[in-house]
Formats: sequence, C-alpha cells, structure tokens
Amino acid sequence: MTGRWVGRGVGHGGWARLRRDDSGSTLLLTVGFGALSLAVVLVVVAATSLYLERKRLFTAADGAALASAEAFDLDRIEAADDGTVRAVLDPADVRTAAEDYLHALPGASFHDLTVERADTADGRTATIALSCRWRPPIASLFVPDGLRIDVTATARAVFTVEPEPEPEPEPEPEPVP
Repeated sequence: MTGRWVGRGVGHGGWARLRRDDSGSTLLLTVGFGALSLAVVLVVVAATSLYLERKRLFTAADGAALASAEAFDLDRIEAADDGTVRAVLDPADVRTAAEDYLHALPGASFHDLTVERADTADGRTATIALSCRWRPPIASLFVPDGLRIDVTATARAVFTVEPEPEPEPEPEPEPVP
C-alpha cells in the first residue's frame, strides 16, 4: 500500500496536515442539515394532521351533541315553577340520537371511533364524549401506533314558546265634517 499517508508518522507532520485538510466536510454538513430539515418537515406534517383530526372529531361531537339536545318528545315537555316551559331529555334518546348522527355523518373516516359518553345529567344538557385513534400520515418512529384523541361537547335543549302577538288597535275613525 503506497497511499498518501503511508509511512508518515506523527513526527513527520502527517497528522497535522490531515487535520488541516477539510475536503469533504461540506458534504457532511449538507447531509446533516438535509436530515434535520426532513425531520422538521415530518414533525410539522404530523402535528398538522393531529390538529386537523382533533378538529374533525370535535366537529362531529358538537353535531352529535346538538342532535341529541333536540331529541326530545313533545310529550316530555313540562312547565317549570317560574312559568317557563322546558324540554326534558331522556338519556336513552340522547345516546340513540348521537349514534344515529354519527352513522349518517358524510365522509367520516375516523379510526376506531367510540362513543365514550352520551347522556344527560340534568335533563336539559346533552353531553357527548367521542374518541378515535389518530395515525400519522407518514410512518413515524416515535408514535407508530398513533395516539388516542378524546373530545367532549355539550349542547342544551331549549324550548321556547312565542307568545301570540297582541292585535294592533284599530285606528280611530276620523270625524266626518
């Protein structure tokens, strides 16, 4: 082997010349920054995907809560002590309305969508808690199985009775001269 550095020891200045020779260091730096840039792009894409999936799930929960709050029978309307009229929600009707809404939801492609909670605590407020599994759009070493997303939405049943408008008084007839 008769290479450039063969036969040259530390005493002959070979190592010092090797340290001063920086050829190839730019390529190593470029590869390092390229890998770092790719990692940043992948993290931003995954974070954006997670945010959008949570927003979609919350929108579905909000719609299910609204549908559940409106799922009362007219037979279950009662008058309160203060003279107002209010609707009373049944927990079974709340769950059924939420599940029907989610099944009819167009374009809902959630992974492992689960209705964690669909009930009413006070008979007026429907509470819907949903969860699903989010998977990163590009394979990830950090979260290969994805993450579980949980959201909760509430909606209140409001039943209003509009009073009949009072008739306008008839104008006084003008006296005839």
